[in-house]
Amino acid sequence: MKSAERFINHYKNGFIPWAHSKPDFNLVDMVNQWPIKACKTLEIGCGIGTDSIWLSENGFDVTAIDVSPIAIEMAKKKAENSKADCHFRVFNFLTDSMNQSYFDFVFDRGYFHSYKTLYLRKNVARKIAEHMNTGGLWLSLIGSSDSEPRDTGPPMRSAKEIISAVEPFFELQILKKSIFGSDNENPANNWIFLMKKRN
Repeated sequence: MKSAERFINHYKNGFIPWAHSKPDFNLVDMVNQWPIKACKTLEIGCGIGTDSIWLSENGFDVTAIDVSPIAIEMAKKKAENSKADCHFRVFNFLTDSMNQSYFDFVFDRGYFHSYKTLYLRKNVARKIAEHMNTGGLWLSLIGSSDSEPRDTGPPMRSAKEIISAVEPFFELQILKKSIFGSDNENPANNWIFLMKKRN
């Protein structure tokens, strides 16, 4: 089963353990401490919209996409109860055409790591770069293999697996270990990857 179909089915079945009620603290910290200024932004795999809503409330012009129509409907309803003005779309980033849209900041929390092969991860990185302005930043929160083996939770990627996919298109700015911001008692370990589009 392809990644997109898998996530669509998870939402249909109500299995969304990655959903979180508060913005991921890793995103909040990076925006505030780097800092990342409010700009035209794309969130890929936005899920129920928690992080996109936070970005919008903080001045970012956010387009938020997900393959699941159910996720997008949940995100739109969540946004109604906020001051956010996000542009939510049902969209498969890897296969659908985004035309001539360019962004200064791209965020994903668990989208990039869902692709199992180097070939597909390179395709994702290339397409992200193609839709970014020069000097644009991509922040990706990625399940980390630098932790105890487990049978559940997000995919576990090594730093080498990530860098080998993104390096042709992006300059590494930050790589550090953390945990996912989560409603779960024991959040999975992750990598915080901040990358800058190459000229």
